Parts: sequence; C-alpha cells; structure tokens
Amino acid sequence: MTAQDLLNRLRQFDAYPKTLEDFRIKTFGGAIVTIVSGILMMLLFVSELNFYLTKDVHPELFVDTSRGQKLKINVDITFPRIACAYLSIDAMDVSGESQIDVDHNVFKQRLDLEGNKIDIEKKEDLGDKSENITAAAKDALDPKRCESCYGAESTAIKCCNTCEDVREAYRQKGWAFKDPDGIIQCSREGWSENMKEQKNEGCQMYGYLEVNKVAGNFHFAPGKSFQQHHVHVHDLQPFGGNKFNLSHNIKHLSFGTDYPGMENPLDKTTTIAEKDL
Repeated sequence: MTAQDLLNRLRQFDAYPKTLEDFRIKTFGGAIVTIVSGILMMLLFVSELNFYLTKDVHPELFVDTSRGQKLKINVDITFPRIACAYLSIDAMDVSGESQIDVDHNVFKQRLDLEGNKIDIEKKEDLGDKSENITAAAKDALDPKRCESCYGAESTAIKCCNTCEDVREAYRQKGWAFKDPDGIIQCSREGWSENMKEQKNEGCQMYGYLEVNKVAGNFHFAPGKSFQQHHVHVHDLQPFGGNKFNLSHNIKHLSFGTDYPGMENPLDKTTTIAEKDL
C-alpha cells in the first residue's frame, strides 16, 4: 500500500467534508450575517468574562466575640460655613472612655466660602497648634523656659509655653478660656488674630478614629470640650458669642475596613442648617 492510498483512506474519517469551491457563492446577505454573528459572539464573550471576574458579595450578620480590639471609623466631612480653628471632634462610649479634641489620624483642610482649598499643600492636625509664631519670636524664646499656666498647673501639666498648652491646662481643670488676649502666650502667637482671619472660612475634616467596640457616639462641635460634674461641655467663650452655621456635607462615613462595592448609607449626604446656633 502506497503512501497516497494511506492518505486517501485517512481522509474518509473526516467528519467535516468541505464543499467544492465551484458550489460556494458569496453574497451580501451572507456577509451581513457573518458580521452580526461575530459581533454577538464578541459581546457574549465579554459579558461572560465580566461575570466571571465580578466578585459576589454575600452580607452576613454575626456576633463579634473579639475583645480588646478597636473599631475604625473613617470620616470625610465638609463644613462650608465654619472655620477649622473653631471645630473639634470628640468620641465617648458607655464604658466611660472619652477622647476629647481628637488630633491623631484626623486632619483638617481650610476652605474658602466657595469650597476651594486654602494652602492645599499643607495638612494640619486638628486643634490650634500655634503655628503662626514668627521665626524671630521663636528664636527669642528660651527652649528651657517654664511659663505660667495662670493657675491651671497640675501634676500632668506644670509648664505652659504655648497658647495651646494653656488651653489644655484650662480644659483639664474644667475652666472656661475667657480672655485669650490677657494670656501672654496667646498674644505672642496672635491667637485672636488667627481666629478673626479664619472667621469667614469653611473646613474639611478627614481621617479616622479608633474607638472601643461598644455603644457610644462621636461628634463635631465648635470650641474645646471638657467634663464638668459628669457633663460634657464645649467652651464657646473665647469666640465672643459668635453663632455658628453647622451645615455639612458627608462625603464619606464608614466603619471598619472598606472593601470594593461596599455601600455606606450616609455617603454623599448633605444637611443644611436652617439657622445659626
């Protein structure tokens, strides 16, 4: 048996015989069907591939039995009518733990009344960090000095070398911060002028808090806070009786670790205050 005979016998097993070229007719309608079929096959391929790559999220509710761990609260909130210098954030829970004037992992960005960022390259921690002292004034101060806390000294705070130190000492004593102009540190740092400069500004607060996994609350409010007779109080006396518009836009508010596809009910929520408080 020759090789040609072997090939002919092998061709008999072809399950897909070809039509002779003489019987093939190419038509315009056939071309349209071919193009449409190709497009449909491509769409089906892309659709099935996308379905295969899409994550399927199954919400599940269960009891958290872990102890001693912290819950992360992610925030990004804009206050278009109240300045950063006025705002503070506090967190409290039923276990008795309080975080007053939180300044760790939470930042503020000054905004103008149009919502545009001011000093966009500079991120400041919450609270008045007294960064307006001139270089000359800083050089003139003795780094080993121990200035007065104006009667608010304690075992924890014995020296108040900045206006913020005095405010913190007053807060821990539960005293109102009435006359900043009468305090040398505040006058030297231009605290009152800084408050007036930021009066017609807005503020964006963003970052995260770490709290106990128990019932509690956190809130943004003007003025430093302190505890007095088991009552949570915010000191507004340094602001001279000014009223504040607490309208705000919640860009993002979530609990725990974010993951793709997660929906947070308060995201992109805006609340407009009907009147100043």
